[in-house]
Amino acid sequence: MAIEVGTKAPDFQLKNQHGESVRLSDFRGEKNVVLLFYPFAFTGVCTGELCALRDELPTFVNDEVQLLAVSNDSPFSLRVFAEQEGLEYPLLSDFWPHGETSRAYGVFDEDKGCAVRGTFVIDKEGVVRWTIVNGLPDARDLNDYVKALETL
Repeated sequence: MAIEVGTKAPDFQLKNQHGESVRLSDFRGEKNVVLLFYPFAFTGVCTGELCALRDELPTFVNDEVQLLAVSNDSPFSLRVFAEQEGLEYPLLSDFWPHGETSRAYGVFDEDKGCAVRGTFVIDKEGVVRWTIVNGLPDARDLNDYVKALETL
Protein backbone atom coordinates (compact mmCIF):
# COMPACT_ATOMS: atom_id res chain seq x y z
CA MET A 1 0.00 0.00 0.00
CA ALA A 2 1.46 3.34 -1.09
CA ILE A 3 2.02 6.03 1.51
CA GLU A 4 -0.85 8.47 1.75
CA VAL A 5 -1.33 12.19 1.27
CA GLY A 6 -0.47 14.04 4.48
CA THR A 7 2.29 11.57 5.37
CA LYS A 8 5.87 12.72 5.95
CA ALA A 9 7.83 11.44 2.94
CA PRO A 10 10.44 8.84 3.92
CA ASP A 11 13.94 10.21 3.43
CA PHE A 12 16.37 8.26 1.26
CA GLN A 13 19.83 8.49 -0.22
CA LEU A 14 20.32 7.01 -3.69
CA LYS A 15 22.97 7.25 -6.40
CA ASN A 16 22.08 9.07 -9.61
CA GLN A 17 23.18 8.13 -13.12
CA HIS A 18 26.52 9.88 -12.50
CA GLY A 19 27.24 8.02 -9.26
CA GLU A 20 26.46 11.06 -7.08
CA SER A 21 24.42 10.65 -3.89
CA VAL A 22 21.06 12.39 -3.79
CA ARG A 23 18.97 12.68 -0.62
CA LEU A 24 15.34 13.72 -0.54
CA SER A 25 16.10 15.84 2.52
CA ASP A 26 18.56 17.89 0.43
CA PHE A 27 15.51 19.67 -1.03
CA ARG A 28 13.66 20.27 2.25
CA GLY A 29 12.93 23.93 2.75
CA GLU A 30 14.17 24.65 -0.78
CA LYS A 31 12.01 22.93 -3.39
CA ASN A 32 8.88 20.88 -3.88
CA VAL A 33 9.74 17.44 -5.26
CA VAL A 34 8.02 15.31 -7.89
CA LEU A 35 9.17 11.81 -6.93
CA LEU A 36 8.44 9.39 -9.74
CA PHE A 37 8.96 5.63 -9.49
CA TYR A 38 9.07 3.62 -12.72
CA PRO A 39 9.72 -0.10 -13.37
CA PHE A 40 12.76 -0.23 -15.67
CA ALA A 41 14.83 1.84 -18.08
CA PHE A 42 14.72 0.96 -21.78
CA THR A 43 11.10 -0.26 -21.66
CA GLY A 44 8.43 1.27 -23.88
CA VAL A 45 6.03 2.89 -21.41
CA CYS A 46 8.83 4.05 -19.09
CA THR A 47 10.78 5.60 -21.95
CA GLY A 48 7.64 7.37 -23.15
CA GLU A 49 6.88 8.79 -19.70
CA LEU A 50 10.43 9.93 -19.01
CA CYS A 51 10.82 11.52 -22.44
CA ALA A 52 7.51 13.38 -21.99
CA LEU A 53 8.94 14.81 -18.76
CA ARG A 54 12.16 15.70 -20.59
CA ASP A 55 10.13 17.59 -23.19
CA GLU A 56 8.40 19.63 -20.43
CA LEU A 57 11.46 19.89 -18.17
CA PRO A 58 11.16 23.59 -17.21
CA THR A 59 7.85 22.72 -15.53
CA PHE A 60 9.48 20.02 -13.38
CA VAL A 61 13.00 21.34 -12.75
CA ASN A 62 13.14 25.01 -11.76
CA ASP A 63 13.62 27.26 -8.72
CA GLU A 64 10.53 25.78 -7.04
CA VAL A 65 10.44 22.14 -8.18
CA GLN A 66 12.84 19.20 -8.52
CA LEU A 67 12.00 16.04 -10.45
CA LEU A 68 13.54 12.79 -9.14
CA ALA A 69 12.92 9.58 -11.11
CA VAL A 70 13.62 6.27 -9.34
CA SER A 71 13.92 2.76 -10.75
CA ASN A 72 15.47 -0.50 -9.60
CA ASP A 73 18.08 -0.38 -12.38
CA SER A 74 21.79 -0.05 -11.62
CA PRO A 75 23.36 3.43 -11.87
CA PHE A 76 25.38 2.19 -14.86
CA SER A 77 22.24 1.25 -16.80
CA LEU A 78 20.66 4.56 -15.88
CA ARG A 79 23.64 6.48 -17.23
CA VAL A 80 23.41 4.80 -20.63
CA PHE A 81 19.62 5.26 -20.66
CA ALA A 82 19.92 8.97 -19.76
CA GLU A 83 22.54 9.56 -22.46
CA GLN A 84 20.55 7.66 -25.08
CA GLU A 85 17.32 9.55 -24.37
CA GLY A 86 18.79 12.96 -23.47
CA LEU A 87 17.47 12.86 -19.90
CA GLU A 88 19.18 15.60 -17.91
CA TYR A 89 17.33 15.24 -14.62
CA PRO A 90 18.31 12.83 -11.82
CA LEU A 91 17.63 9.17 -12.48
CA LEU A 92 18.09 7.46 -9.13
CA SER A 93 19.04 3.84 -8.63
CA ASP A 94 17.10 1.83 -6.04
CA PHE A 95 19.17 -1.18 -7.04
CA TRP A 96 20.80 -2.12 -3.73
CA PRO A 97 19.54 -2.87 -1.21
CA HIS A 98 17.13 -3.90 -3.95
CA GLY A 99 13.93 -1.87 -3.81
CA GLU A 100 14.47 -0.46 -0.32
CA THR A 101 13.20 3.03 -1.22
CA SER A 102 10.39 1.66 -3.41
CA ARG A 103 9.26 -0.47 -0.47
CA ALA A 104 9.38 2.53 1.89
CA TYR A 105 6.91 4.30 -0.42
CA GLY A 106 4.76 1.17 -0.82
CA VAL A 107 5.27 0.85 -4.59
CA PHE A 108 7.52 -2.22 -4.88
CA ASP A 109 6.00 -5.24 -6.64
CA GLU A 110 7.55 -8.24 -4.87
CA ASP A 111 6.51 -10.69 -7.59
CA LYS A 112 8.00 -8.64 -10.44
CA GLY A 113 11.02 -7.34 -8.48
CA CYS A 114 10.49 -3.73 -9.49
CA ALA A 115 8.61 -0.56 -8.63
CA VAL A 116 5.16 0.06 -10.05
CA ARG A 117 4.31 3.49 -11.49
CA GLY A 118 3.99 5.60 -8.36
CA THR A 119 4.28 9.39 -8.26
CA PHE A 120 4.44 11.53 -5.13
CA VAL A 121 4.34 15.33 -5.04
CA ILE A 122 6.17 16.36 -1.87
CA ASP A 123 6.07 19.91 -0.52
CA LYS A 124 9.02 21.90 0.77
CA GLU A 125 8.38 20.66 4.31
CA GLY A 126 8.68 17.03 3.17
CA VAL A 127 4.97 16.15 3.31
CA VAL A 128 3.26 14.16 0.55
CA ARG A 129 0.58 16.44 -0.94
CA TRP A 130 -0.55 14.36 -3.95
CA THR A 131 -0.02 10.84 -5.20
CA ILE A 132 -1.03 8.43 -7.92
CA VAL A 133 -0.09 4.78 -8.37
CA ASN A 134 -0.64 2.95 -11.65
CA GLY A 135 0.04 -0.63 -12.59
CA LEU A 136 3.02 -1.61 -14.71
CA PRO A 137 1.38 -1.22 -18.14
CA ASP A 138 -0.51 2.02 -17.36
CA ALA A 139 1.23 5.30 -18.23
CA ARG A 140 0.57 8.37 -16.10
CA ASP A 141 -0.62 11.76 -17.32
CA LEU A 142 2.00 14.38 -16.51
CA ASN A 143 -0.68 17.09 -16.66
CA ASP A 144 -1.92 15.65 -13.36
CA TYR A 145 1.48 16.49 -11.82
CA VAL A 146 1.22 20.05 -13.12
CA LYS A 147 -2.21 20.50 -11.52
CA ALA A 148 -0.93 19.07 -8.22
CA LEU A 149 2.08 21.42 -8.23
CA GLU A 150 -0.19 24.41 -8.87
CA THR A 151 -1.96 23.74 -5.55
CA LEU A 152 1.26 24.08 -3.48
